[in-house]
Amino acid sequence: MKTTNNSLIIFFLSSSIGHAQFISTDDKLHFGAGALISATTYAVVYTTTKNKKKAFWYSLGASVLAGATKELYDSVRKGKEGYSYYWDTGELIASSLGGLTASTTISLFVGKKNKERKKIALVN
Repeated sequence: MKTTNNSLIIFFLSSSIGHAQFISTDDKLHFGAGALISATTYAVVYTTTKNKKKAFWYSLGASVLAGATKELYDSVRKGKEGYSYYWDTGELIASSLGGLTASTTISLFVGKKNKERKKIALVN
Protein backbone atom coordinates (compact mmCIF):
# COMPACT_ATOMS: atom_id res chain seq x y z
CA MET A 1 0.00 0.00 0.00
CA LYS A 2 2.82 2.40 0.86
CA THR A 3 4.52 1.69 -2.44
CA THR A 4 1.34 2.43 -4.38
CA ASN A 5 0.78 5.71 -2.55
CA ASN A 6 4.37 6.79 -3.04
CA SER A 7 4.23 5.88 -6.73
CA LEU A 8 1.06 7.94 -7.20
CA ILE A 9 2.55 10.93 -5.41
CA ILE A 10 5.70 10.80 -7.55
CA PHE A 11 3.61 10.43 -10.71
CA PHE A 12 1.44 13.45 -9.99
CA LEU A 13 4.35 15.61 -8.92
CA SER A 14 6.31 14.82 -12.07
CA SER A 15 3.42 15.09 -14.52
CA SER A 16 2.06 18.22 -16.12
CA ILE A 17 -0.96 18.05 -13.82
CA GLY A 18 1.26 19.37 -11.04
CA HIS A 19 1.84 22.60 -12.96
CA ALA A 20 -1.77 23.73 -12.76
CA GLN A 21 -0.89 26.28 -10.08
CA PHE A 22 1.80 28.05 -12.11
CA ILE A 23 2.40 31.70 -11.17
CA SER A 24 3.72 33.80 -14.02
CA THR A 25 6.51 36.34 -13.74
CA ASP A 26 4.05 39.11 -14.58
CA ASP A 27 1.85 38.13 -11.64
CA LYS A 28 4.89 38.25 -9.36
CA LEU A 29 5.65 41.75 -10.61
CA HIS A 30 2.06 42.82 -9.94
CA PHE A 31 2.31 41.37 -6.41
CA GLY A 32 5.51 43.33 -5.79
CA ALA A 33 4.09 46.54 -7.21
CA GLY A 34 0.97 46.19 -5.05
CA ALA A 35 3.12 45.63 -1.98
CA LEU A 36 5.33 48.63 -2.77
CA ILE A 37 2.37 50.94 -3.37
CA SER A 38 0.67 49.71 -0.22
CA ALA A 39 3.76 50.11 1.97
CA THR A 40 4.39 53.62 0.70
CA THR A 41 0.78 54.64 1.22
CA TYR A 42 0.74 53.11 4.71
CA ALA A 43 3.86 55.04 5.70
CA VAL A 44 2.52 58.35 4.42
CA VAL A 45 -0.95 57.97 5.95
CA TYR A 46 0.30 56.68 9.29
CA THR A 47 2.91 59.42 9.72
CA THR A 48 0.32 62.12 9.04
CA THR A 49 -2.64 60.68 10.99
CA LYS A 50 -1.13 58.22 13.54
CA ASN A 51 -4.21 56.06 12.88
CA LYS A 52 -3.43 52.39 12.13
CA LYS A 53 -6.92 51.54 10.86
CA LYS A 54 -7.03 54.42 8.43
CA ALA A 55 -3.50 53.67 7.21
CA PHE A 56 -4.38 50.00 6.69
CA TRP A 57 -7.53 50.65 4.66
CA TYR A 58 -6.05 53.50 2.61
CA SER A 59 -2.95 51.46 1.73
CA LEU A 60 -5.02 48.42 0.77
CA GLY A 61 -7.35 50.61 -1.28
CA ALA A 62 -4.41 52.25 -3.04
CA SER A 63 -3.01 48.90 -4.19
CA VAL A 64 -6.42 47.70 -5.40
CA LEU A 65 -7.01 51.00 -7.20
CA ALA A 66 -3.58 50.86 -8.82
CA GLY A 67 -4.16 47.28 -9.99
CA ALA A 68 -7.61 48.09 -11.36
CA THR A 69 -6.31 51.20 -13.14
CA LYS A 70 -3.49 49.22 -14.76
CA GLU A 71 -5.90 46.53 -15.95
CA LEU A 72 -8.33 49.13 -17.29
CA TYR A 73 -5.46 50.75 -19.18
CA ASP A 74 -4.40 47.37 -20.56
CA SER A 75 -7.92 46.55 -21.68
CA VAL A 76 -8.30 49.67 -23.85
CA ARG A 77 -4.84 50.02 -25.39
CA LYS A 78 -3.78 48.56 -28.73
CA GLY A 79 -0.47 46.89 -29.39
CA LYS A 80 1.51 46.36 -32.56
CA GLU A 81 -0.49 45.40 -35.62
CA GLY A 82 -3.83 45.89 -33.92
CA TYR A 83 -3.15 43.38 -31.16
CA SER A 84 -5.49 44.18 -28.30
CA TYR A 85 -4.61 43.67 -24.66
CA TYR A 86 -7.22 42.35 -22.24
CA TRP A 87 -8.41 42.67 -18.66
CA ASP A 88 -6.57 40.09 -16.54
CA THR A 89 -8.34 39.45 -13.25
CA GLY A 90 -5.40 37.35 -12.04
CA GLU A 91 -3.10 40.35 -12.22
CA LEU A 92 -5.62 42.48 -10.32
CA ILE A 93 -5.81 39.80 -7.62
CA ALA A 94 -2.00 39.64 -7.47
CA SER A 95 -1.77 43.41 -6.98
CA SER A 96 -4.45 43.30 -4.30
CA LEU A 97 -2.79 40.39 -2.47
CA GLY A 98 0.52 42.25 -2.52
CA GLY A 99 -1.20 45.23 -0.95
CA LEU A 100 -2.94 43.08 1.64
CA THR A 101 0.32 41.36 2.55
CA ALA A 102 2.21 44.63 2.99
CA SER A 103 -0.61 46.36 4.88
CA THR A 104 -1.09 43.47 7.27
CA THR A 105 2.61 43.02 7.90
CA ILE A 106 3.25 46.68 8.57
CA SER A 107 0.19 47.07 10.81
CA LEU A 108 1.41 44.21 12.98
CA PHE A 109 4.67 45.99 13.79
CA VAL A 110 3.72 49.68 13.82
CA GLY A 111 3.09 51.32 17.17
CA LYS A 112 4.62 48.64 19.39
CA LYS A 113 7.36 50.89 20.78
CA ASN A 114 4.92 53.32 22.40
CA LYS A 115 3.01 50.51 24.12
CA GLU A 116 6.23 48.99 25.44
CA ARG A 117 7.42 52.38 26.73
CA LYS A 118 4.13 52.93 28.54
CA LYS A 119 4.37 49.50 30.17
CA ILE A 120 7.92 50.19 31.32
CA ALA A 121 6.92 53.59 32.68
CA LEU A 122 4.02 52.07 34.63
CA VAL A 123 6.23 49.35 36.11
CA ASN A 124 8.92 51.78 37.25
